[in-house]
Amino acid sequence: MPSWNSRGLRGSMLEELVNLTNTKYREKGLALIQKVPTPITPINIDKENRHITLAYFEQKSTVDYIGVIQGIPVCFDAKECAVDTFSMSNIHEHQVVFMKEFEEQKGIAFLLIYYKKHEMYYYLTYERLYEFWQRAVNGGRKSFRYDELDSSWKIPMLGGGCIHYLNMVQKDLERREDI
Repeated sequence: MPSWNSRGLRGSMLEELVNLTNTKYREKGLALIQKVPTPITPINIDKENRHITLAYFEQKSTVDYIGVIQGIPVCFDAKECAVDTFSMSNIHEHQVVFMKEFEEQKGIAFLLIYYKKHEMYYYLTYERLYEFWQRAVNGGRKSFRYDELDSSWKIPMLGGGCIHYLNMVQKDLERREDI
């Protein structure tokens, strides 16, 4: 069973930025996106500071975020990548299955990836994620490279400390209409 504190604070800054962005979107009436809490079972508790110091996940999580943007259901996972190669081991089969089922219900699923080396945020459509997933499952590369990504899906940095992914959701919607 995976330990709650085994990965330290990896991705916590990304999560804070996504949460800030989602708060701004909510305040402006643009979207209502919530962080999906992962149920945990505490094992060790620092009673003096009232902090959980060791816990185990009770069940597999689906995605990090779920909500609605102007009537369109969305779900996504936020991932951080320190190098140019994103390992498919960062995505679990149950997450891919959930995202697939979400898309089948006319929702939009995607990955929001922060490439630390490039200081760049990227919107990876579910369709492209699934292509990479299938390649790995069928014995091919178990990762994808930064240079395999379409640069038009980079999320532009507009300031304000937010990750402005709504434009990419709009682009994803328009792409689907053209298919």
